[in-house]
Amino acid sequence: MATQVGSNNMRKILVTSALPYANGSIHLGHLVEYIQTDIWVRFQKMQGHECYYVCADDAHGTPIMLRAQAEGITPEKLISDTSIEHQSDFKDFSVNFDNYYSTHSNENRFFAETIYNRLNDAGHISKRVISQAYDPEKKMFLPDRFIKGECPKCGAADQYGDNCEACGATYSPTELKNAVSVVSGAKPIEKDSEHYFFKLPDFESMLKEWTGSGHLQDEISNKLQEWFDAGLQEWDISRDAPYFGFEIPNSNGKFFYVWLDAPIGYIASFKNLCDSSRGIKEGIDFDAFWESDSQTELYHFIGKDIVYFHGLFWPAILHGAGFRTPTAIFSHGFLTVDGQKMSKSRGTFIKARTYLDELNPEYLRYYFAAKLGSGVTDLDLNLEDFRLRVNSDLVGKVVNIASRCAGFIKKKFNSTLSENISEPELFARFADASASIGEHYEKREFSKAIREIMALADLANQYIDDKKPWQMIKEEGKEQEVHDVCSMGLNLFRQLIIYLSPVLPVMAEKTADFLNLNSMLWDDMQTPLTKHAIKKFKPLMMRVEEDKIQAMVDASKEELKVIDKAEVNKKKSSTDNEKTSSKETSTALAEPVSEMISFDDFAKIDLRIAKIIKAEHVEKADKLLQLTLDIGGETRNVFAGIKSAYQPEDLEGKLTVMVANLAPRKMRFGISEGMVLAAGPGGKDLWILNPDEGAQPGMRVK
Repeated sequence: MATQVGSNNMRKILVTSALPYANGSIHLGHLVEYIQTDIWVRFQKMQGHECYYVCADDAHGTPIMLRAQAEGITPEKLISDTSIEHQSDFKDFSVNFDNYYSTHSNENRFFAETIYNRLNDAGHISKRVISQAYDPEKKMFLPDRFIKGECPKCGAADQYGDNCEACGATYSPTELKNAVSVVSGAKPIEKDSEHYFFKLPDFESMLKEWTGSGHLQDEISNKLQEWFDAGLQEWDISRDAPYFGFEIPNSNGKFFYVWLDAPIGYIASFKNLCDSSRGIKEGIDFDAFWESDSQTELYHFIGKDIVYFHGLFWPAILHGAGFRTPTAIFSHGFLTVDGQKMSKSRGTFIKARTYLDELNPEYLRYYFAAKLGSGVTDLDLNLEDFRLRVNSDLVGKVVNIASRCAGFIKKKFNSTLSENISEPELFARFADASASIGEHYEKREFSKAIREIMALADLANQYIDDKKPWQMIKEEGKEQEVHDVCSMGLNLFRQLIIYLSPVLPVMAEKTADFLNLNSMLWDDMQTPLTKHAIKKFKPLMMRVEEDKIQAMVDASKEELKVIDKAEVNKKKSSTDNEKTSSKETSTALAEPVSEMISFDDFAKIDLRIAKIIKAEHVEKADKLLQLTLDIGGETRNVFAGIKSAYQPEDLEGKLTVMVANLAPRKMRFGISEGMVLAAGPGGKDLWILNPDEGAQPGMRVK
């Protein structure tokens, strides 16, 4: 849902990006979203609209609590340090938040409690007892995968609490021999706990109408329909102490699950802006943006992996608590590098700071813009195409216009543009493109905007090529024509930079200084510069050098090499059972685990619900089936050794669990992009893990 570009009415717009988790660094995959959002916000502000862009660190949860303990610091210290790092990265990529905050704030606590109390008072909260394993030393509840011991079937040591990796047996954690907590090493016990649930089914009719009314992209709306088809389930919104977060009012030690208070961070960050000196000075009315009958606009930019929380839970919670729901939620796809998922071993899992150490951030802003559309298709950063496109488009086309014309204006015409616009029709053609280019920006079709802008750049270069001012200046009586041509070229260049300003704000600032302008607004492209003094031209952008890209990749690889070396040294005594060739993967990753791992290592495992949408035999493979898995808007190809137990037609449509962040592995039959979890002694007695019917593809397994 969007307002038509060119409307004379000033819009009031609040925009957010998903909150980065305060337990790690920003990487290029994250930046797709923040750059996309920043471009859209900058365009809205250039249109003269009242537009605010807020964000915050997502600062709660068990991983943050345990990492802080491991580092010997408080969670508050950890999230404070992370916030400084995140904000530095964002600033250097010109992501210009109006307010960047934290979910660990007084404002966030207030709104989390307010929303919960309103939902509870309205009868939308239920309670029931669930039974869990409990660490008596750490005094915390443990999921099955947080427990290890000896297999009750074969006696293998160091097995998880749900199945044995040695013999494939399945069992309950209570059956493990000599069971211990992965967190503390203590023997776990069984303990009941009362949990709090949000009654999502209470909002089914409201959500069906909302998700089908243009607030979501069509593919996301269709995807969410699967939840309605399966039947909405109550959502567990509580966690037991110890937990780094906010305590639920009157709950005796229960805490809000991080996914409840994280999106509330949007409200809290905006409230903090409104109450700040800047907000008070500008007179920002908080209620006008968040009251239930608000006439302002609210947009969330998010990744496709969190559409369930934002497309169902979030609008239901807002509606139930008496707040407005979003005008629209814009989802985007994932980032791949050179056609594959980001990989530390290939040096393509690139942190924002590693990129910044070698390359101009505006290169990446431009490349992302040149490939971003309004859909949820994944975006590929092809490093060779990246270099060639930036050099061709920005350096070879756009900056080249200014460099070809500025020297003549300075040397021959006292750094002053001509009073003539020699090609008024060409200038008008550039100016008239503002409607279509603006519409592309408005609809987030950035790649279309870039194509149209580059087509204009080609016209400008063709104009200069045809006129050949470098030849005319040698001819007697041609000085005025040279003056007019070069002045025309710089006027066209100015128009192009105005169009590119949302994407390249730093280049726009440098251009404004070069052209001796206080600012460059969207409507300025309608009026040419004549008899206007300019400054000396300085290079606005250098070419992307191949060695800089390689240095970035090498630096990213180096981080992994250090980790691998350390892991190898730790595991030298446990190589007897090594089965995997080092040609297939690094030694540190190939060796079987023969010692306890830390919680931080375990927390890296990303278990996701997956739907098997296609299963087929693998030619010349005795044990493998090829599975196509849906993990929530993304498909994966996985080879699974379950042929002895399943026929392909029996698997299609089933739900299972997969390790989603396992590095892709090249096999004789193709690339396997994950691992399906299964248990059993083998042969026909082998079972894939089968989640409850209420589970949905893409959900994390906690």
